[in-house]
Amino acid sequence: MKKVLFMLSSMNVGGVEKSFLSLLSTFPKNQYKVTLLLLEKKGDFLELIPNWVKIEEVEWYTSIKPIIMQSPHQTVKGYLKNLQPQRVPGFITAYLLSKYLDDRYTYYEHVIKNIPNNKTIYDIAISYQGPTDIIDFYIANKVEARKKISWVHFDVSKYYINKNLYLKLYSKFDQLNVVSKLARKELINLFPSISNKVKVFPNIVETRVIQSMSKEIIEFDDNYKGIKILTVGRLSVEKGQDFAILALSKLRKLGYDVRWYCIGEGKYREQLEVMVKEHNLEKEFVLLGSTSNPYPYIAKADIYVQTSRHEGYCLTLAEAKCLAKPIVTTNFIGAYEQIRDGENGFIVQMNDKEIYRGVKNLIDNSEIRRKFSENLSKKGETLAKVFEFPI
Repeated sequence: MKKVLFMLSSMNVGGVEKSFLSLLSTFPKNQYKVTLLLLEKKGDFLELIPNWVKIEEVEWYTSIKPIIMQSPHQTVKGYLKNLQPQRVPGFITAYLLSKYLDDRYTYYEHVIKNIPNNKTIYDIAISYQGPTDIIDFYIANKVEARKKISWVHFDVSKYYINKNLYLKLYSKFDQLNVVSKLARKELINLFPSISNKVKVFPNIVETRVIQSMSKEIIEFDDNYKGIKILTVGRLSVEKGQDFAILALSKLRKLGYDVRWYCIGEGKYREQLEVMVKEHNLEKEFVLLGSTSNPYPYIAKADIYVQTSRHEGYCLTLAEAKCLAKPIVTTNFIGAYEQIRDGENGFIVQMNDKEIYRGVKNLIDNSEIRRKFSENLSKKGETLAKVFEFPI
């Protein structure tokens, strides 16, 4: 059996982690011995990893994490506090040189120079959460494998990466998997020299599993009889929940009986809660928190809205399609690969006014809602594509 290594930061509830679980569900496990290597062995999705996958946690991340997460000033201060002044000159030199050259490779080379190489030799090693600097760097430089793959889940035109760092990193990978055609185009625009390495592999969506999990019995504001709108995603600026608050405010001012629910958690929660209070929407805009099974909520919602500022391949949008929900989505990369505008959903500009217009159109026109749902329910529309494992 071939040995395969996947590396992620953790198994917290998120789109990348969920896509990894979906990939495992179609994995030819009789052909591969799979190891999942995590920076931190934590997260609600850990319990969903099948028992034929070996889970490991790196030993070095606790010492590296402060250095890559905090300011250089704090790192130097920490070295001095811990009586390690000998580490200061090398760190400062690497940091300043990387700033001057605009090349983070020099910096990471210094940061992980004392980390030992991974002892196992793999047939395939996959940096699954790309682009993530420390994971891509580790797989590229500290893991021995006959084939190395970086799996790019984000739109690199919207997600900042250090170009000089990744020019060097990608030269060490044999293959780059991206999750949509437009994401591939943006990656090649940024790195033309790697075009022959880049392949498109949309996230796998297990329709039957999603439909089965959607039948779980939950309480979802069952006594409320108005229109329920749902958005799923990490609470963050890039996911655009602030657009939802502003769009909801417009709808409420016009007298629409509607509530907007958000599933997800994140550091943006406090700012969103302030916005909700400013617009007097405490009862109408509901932050439900995180859940490993959002599908019963999607199934019970009247309308699904994806408010993202950018995505690679939006898994939550694909999941809403599986449950045949009337959809409004912003026009991020990949949206046009999932939605046919006006046929099975509305694709709108990335602002609260256009989201409001799209949602209002669906609320006002039950026929359009019905048409969208019927088109998504047609045979073949919501069935998952099962891809041959891309190695």
